[in-house]
Amino acid sequence: MALTYLITGASSGIGEALALAYGARGANLVLAARDEAALERVAKGCESLGGKALVVKTDVGDPSQCDALVQKAIERFSSLDVVVNNAGISMWSRFDQITDISIFERLMRVNYLGTAYVTHYALPHLKKSRGLLVGISSLTGKTGVPTRSAYGATKHAMQGLLDAIRIEVKDEGVGVLVVSPGFVKTDIRAKALGPDGKATSASPREEDDAATMSLEECTSIIVRAIDHRKREVVMTAKAKVGLFAKLIAPNLVDRIAARAVKEKQK
Repeated sequence: MALTYLITGASSGIGEALALAYGARGANLVLAARDEAALERVAKGCESLGGKALVVKTDVGDPSQCDALVQKAIERFSSLDVVVNNAGISMWSRFDQITDISIFERLMRVNYLGTAYVTHYALPHLKKSRGLLVGISSLTGKTGVPTRSAYGATKHAMQGLLDAIRIEVKDEGVGVLVVSPGFVKTDIRAKALGPDGKATSASPREEDDAATMSLEECTSIIVRAIDHRKREVVMTAKAKVGLFAKLIAPNLVDRIAARAVKEKQK
């Protein structure tokens, strides 16, 4: 019997790549994002690979739309096995240079509250299937990163939310996985908000950085983690070392983070 995957932010980047990966497995896919035309394109790709896809135009910052998303998923496929909270907005600015403070609320509504809303409506169905709840977070959800204050705050919030839910639902057979990528070659930078709340081209050119992970590698790691129902994935060995170093030499980690951002800005 085919498994059913609900993926938010499925119109591009990691969400699209995951949808296509599971389409190739013949899965049932519920694809959510605000760009309906892009979702239709992804759905066709999934179906050409052997999957079945349901497109649901959704703003995850609206709880009523998240409710409708889950209801439509159940109406079409009867159950949910894996829910991937991937929808997100990024930003790029020093905190003291932000002129439109509303970006904090905008990012929190999508990145954190969107996860909370979708999870709230999906969790009863995941309990029935003893399924898996997934959050695509970020290394900025583990440690502060300069120029990413609003974004990092949302990912810290996501991490705390999902860590708590993991403990609460453990005895009911639901797994919770938090994925923390670093820089990945996606188009999220093109939509990142600058200090004035508008899309900016001032973010660092991660695509030119040899240390930036390919979308294919990132997707492969996530798929393996979901297959094995892991609880957490930190994408790179360098990041793992950095998180350990933060426990014993936090000032050193701060200096390394500041230097890395400055080098990317050059």
